[in-house]
Amino acid sequence: MADLDRIVKPKTKRAKRFLEKREPKLNENVKNAMLIKGGNANAIVTQVLRDVYALKKPYSVLYKKKNITRPFEDQTSLEFFSKKSDCSLFMFGSHNKKRPNNLIVGRMYDHHVLDMIELGIEKFVSLKDFKNSKCPEGTKPMLIFAGDAFDVSEDYRRLKNLLTDFFRGPTVPNIRLAGLEYVLHFTAVDGKIYFRTYKLLLKKSGCRTPRIELEEMGPSLDLIMRRTYLASDDLYKLSMKLPKALKPKKKKNLSHDTFGTTYGRIHMQKQDLSKLQTRKMKGLKKRPAEKLTDNQENKSKKIKRRKID
Repeated sequence: MADLDRIVKPKTKRAKRFLEKREPKLNENVKNAMLIKGGNANAIVTQVLRDVYALKKPYSVLYKKKNITRPFEDQTSLEFFSKKSDCSLFMFGSHNKKRPNNLIVGRMYDHHVLDMIELGIEKFVSLKDFKNSKCPEGTKPMLIFAGDAFDVSEDYRRLKNLLTDFFRGPTVPNIRLAGLEYVLHFTAVDGKIYFRTYKLLLKKSGCRTPRIELEEMGPSLDLIMRRTYLASDDLYKLSMKLPKALKPKKKKNLSHDTFGTTYGRIHMQKQDLSKLQTRKMKGLKKRPAEKLTDNQENKSKKIKRRKID
């Protein structure tokens, strides 16, 4: 495991390109997830990992061999796999008498475990048990969270953030209506989390906006929360810190009202309006009498200044 920490100098152009992809960037790559099977995983846990792998494709890696490890006791093996596969998200499945049908969902920061939450599977219906068409690989899902627990409890609030990070997929600049193909729905009620997956069907409605119908396509899970391993507030804030180049530049002397109108403040020197050049019009020209009075005033001012001097 210590061999992965050493500095590797590429010997070929292919190796150089591979290492450049893993270098830190201002706009990071899409987060990949690794799905790991524990040493005593049963058929239910194995199928859950396969279904999640199908939902996450192509941003997921499925380890088919069993790995004897306990993430809450020892995290070195998870960190090793994270460096090996360049994955910052993970799902670990296991099964034993004390914690049957167990799932651990977590994420990494700098290839070290940031936080993870243990969930127990009470009921499961697989993706293949729903006999209908599925969404194509790489489709970005819509996420819906229902229930007051996601806003009240700190553990559920962190679980919501973790699940959003796990399933959200790539960041896209634009969204087209036909690209909204399936929904991941999470409901927190009476200490349980109900995870449902629906396919979005756009039907004719007689107007421009189509009528929407939801058809369950699987997988379907009833989960309960068990153990949690949450990062401290300081480490959590550090993991969300943006580089200076990505932070929006503050624009000075700008304000907005409640209607969204932008107001700007301009700083100018004091102007002498008497020397302001105006349009030469006959109506604005001074009359001879006005010129005489102006000349007399200027002469009187000069005389007063001389007396004072």
